[in-house]
Order: sequence, then C-alpha cells, then structure tokens
Amino acid sequence: MNMDSLLDLRTFLAPEIVYGQGALSLSGRHASNFGASKVFIVTDPGVRKAGWTLSVEKSLKGSKIPYAVFDGVTANPKDHEVMEGAKICRDEGCDLIIAVGGGSPMDCAKGIGVVMGNPGNILEFEGVDMIPNPGPPLIFIPTTSGSSADVSQFAIITDTRRKVKIAIISKMVIPDIALVDPGTTATMSPELTAATGMDALCHAFEAFVSTAASPLTDMAARAAVRIVSENLLKAYQEPDNMIFRDKMMTASLMAGLAFSNASLGLVHAMAHSLGGALGLPHGECNALLLEKVVRFNYPASSEKYDQLAEAMHLNMEEYGFPEKGVVISNRITSLRKQLEIDQKLIDLGVRSSDIPRLAEFAFMDPCLATNPKEAGLEDIEKLYHQIYE
Repeated sequence: MNMDSLLDLRTFLAPEIVYGQGALSLSGRHASNFGASKVFIVTDPGVRKAGWTLSVEKSLKGSKIPYAVFDGVTANPKDHEVMEGAKICRDEGCDLIIAVGGGSPMDCAKGIGVVMGNPGNILEFEGVDMIPNPGPPLIFIPTTSGSSADVSQFAIITDTRRKVKIAIISKMVIPDIALVDPGTTATMSPELTAATGMDALCHAFEAFVSTAASPLTDMAARAAVRIVSENLLKAYQEPDNMIFRDKMMTASLMAGLAFSNASLGLVHAMAHSLGGALGLPHGECNALLLEKVVRFNYPASSEKYDQLAEAMHLNMEEYGFPEKGVVISNRITSLRKQLEIDQKLIDLGVRSSDIPRLAEFAFMDPCLATNPKEAGLEDIEKLYHQIYE
C-alpha cells in the first residue's frame, strides 16, 4: 500500500442508535442489559422540570434499578460541575451514566465518565485521544435537536480559570447507546428550537467543507442541510407539529454523525471562544457567525458549498463564481432573521476591546485545523467585528 492510499484512510465512529417515539422509555431495559447496579442520571433543572428526567426514573424503577440524580449542570458546562458530578457518582457507587438533556448535560456527563475512568481533573484530558481508559457505560437521551452530543466523539467543557472552552475529542466519550426520541423536543421553546436548529445546520455545513470530510460524512451532512432547510422554520412556527420535530431530530442526528467524524471549522472555533470567555449561548453564536464564515471560506471550497446550495434548493445557474458564496450566505441570513435571531455581539454584552482576546482563543481552537481556508488572527478579528454592531 502506498502512502497516498494511507492518507485517504478514514474511520467512522458512531454509537448504537435507537430512534423513534418511545425510545426514552427503553432506558431501564438498556441499563439492565449493561448489568448496571446503580445509575447516575445527569440532567439540568429545565429538563427535570419538563418531566423528561422523571420518565427515565420511571423506566429505571420498572427495571428495579436504583439511581441518583445530578442536575447541577449549567449552560456551557463548567470544569467544577464535572468534578462535582464525578464525586457524587463515585460516592453513590454508580456504574452507568444516563444523560438526559441538551448539549450541556450530555457534555458534562461525558466529562464525568472520563474522570470516573481516569483519576485526575477533567482539564487534563484536553485534546485528541488523550483518554487512556474507558469510563462507565454511557446512555444518552437528547431533548434538543441540535447539539448532537448523543452521537459525537466531542465533549466541550469550560475551563473557568482561563475562561476558555476546551475540546476533548476521543472515542472514549462516544455514548454506548443513544436513545433518540423526537417526542422529547416537544417542550422546547421557539427560541431554543431556532438556536439548536441553526446549530445543526452549522454542524452540517462545517463538516461538509471540512478538510477531513469523507464520502460517508458528506452523505450525512448534505442530507442534514436539506432537512434543516425544509423543516426548521416550520418547526419554529408550528412547535406542536411532531412531523417537523421528527425531521429536525433526524437532521441533528445526521449532522452529528458527520461532524463527529469530519470535525468542524472556523464557526465553531469562534463560537467556542465566545462561550468560554463570556458564557454566550452556543447556538445563537453559531447562527450569527455561519453566514460570515461561508463568505470567507467560499473561494477555498466553492464546489462543496455549491453542493450545499443545491441541498438548500437554491438556483445558482445565473450567478458567477464570486456571487454564489454571497447567495448562500444571504439564504442563511434570511433563515436566521425569520427565526428572530438578530442580535449583535454588542447586544450580548461583548465589548470591542474583547475582540483581540476572543480572536486569540479562536485561533488556538482545534476546530480551526479542519477549516477549508486558513484563517489568521487578523481574519478572525475582522469576522468578529462584522457581527459586533
């Protein structure tokens, strides 16, 4: 085998996925199949109030499996929350983790699993393949259609001392089973539907143009872009329509499989910086950034962006090379505004003086490595300024 063929090698990692209405009720059965003696449920107060955590508890009771609940997770999960959860999990003698919620509880649960299997602080495992030992089995139940943490090999944790998000990328944090139940998204607010849906679109866009993309990730990413384009606005406008909810959950799942294996790009590098330094909401940051990054990246990956334009049902025949990137960007802008995501960074509490530091953090983010166009500090600062005011 020559070196060129070795460079073309790709792996595709995914958990076991159980998809459909009622998947949530299977948590007890699957925990029993793992031989769990006590389950540690990781969630947050909002998900608990919505009743989804209680549904998991009922399923575990039906299987006669004891459990403990940890709901001390906030948006952009923090290092100390992971460590607190791991201590409680260990003290309770739990040997299986179930995460119920959006990206924050799921990423926190991944971190808890890492620390359970590997003594030390969660921040010590930053980077790619830095986890030597597996933790307890993970069963994940997503309640939003956007983060895709239920199928990915990424865990994003906030380092509260440095005020930066770290990325832990390892097959050790891929859940063993994802119970993907579209019914859980019925309690999402319109604002959360919009933000998580744009997050899914961003995952698919970045995975498709990633320098680590492959035919398998392309297939999933392109399908996700099509589904989001056709269904996100409808899900936002008709929140009780489970057809659109189901479609968006499918899109999130496919986008997650794509980015987990192809990685991401400049949008996520910049959004991680905003979330780590200032605690800003991830989905909204992605929504504001995507259209600008598409224009920046388009010259370096025009053929692939044109395929995404087709998936979005855009007619590009009358446009030349430079204009096509603008057309795609404008379509994303239109969708974002229809979803009423129209803030500027200044509205979110960002100061102009913050931008150089934000750019430095983004420049160091591992997601930048697979962006199709090289971006320097000056480029990143300019992009931040474009959404500042």
